[in-house]
Amino acid sequence: MRADILSTHTAGLFTAAVQRAVELLRAGEVVALPTETVYGLAANALDARAVAKIYEIKGRPAHNPIIVHTADIAMAKQCVTEWPTRADELAKSFWPGPLTMILPRAQVIPEIVTAGGATVGVRWPSHPFMQAVIRASGFPLAAPSANLSNAISPTNAAHVAKQLGDKLGLIVDGGQSQ
Repeated sequence: MRADILSTHTAGLFTAAVQRAVELLRAGEVVALPTETVYGLAANALDARAVAKIYEIKGRPAHNPIIVHTADIAMAKQCVTEWPTRADELAKSFWPGPLTMILPRAQVIPEIVTAGGATVGVRWPSHPFMQAVIRASGFPLAAPSANLSNAISPTNAAHVAKQLGDKLGLIVDGGQSQ
């Protein structure tokens, strides 16, 4: 397998890339997507088999939990059992953006996401492509960095293609991460 690389530099290409990413995610596949910090390997966070593929592709140790990316505060609240006042304050101040909050895991989040732990890391990314994919799919995404475990995190699509291009069906090129 060699990954297709789809650009997002026009409105039409952006829309087509969102649609293709969502198709693959709904089918239980893993795709590489841009975020504001690094490129991530994304899978449906509610699908344990799909998340297991992330661990396999990365060579990630099973004891290393994965952050869950959401489209908004409401989706984040569905991933946890408690949403303290402080979480609301932090979310309103720093989301969307690269802040991850660790809160008690809801049953809807499979144990593989949290490496069997009782808590889950949730964040609402600010990258417009990642937001569009999560909204269009309707489910949160488990998404660690799109690199082999213990390798440098990728900040562009070429980095992902070099390390993982033969293990993925799709890499979305959203430009250089910040």
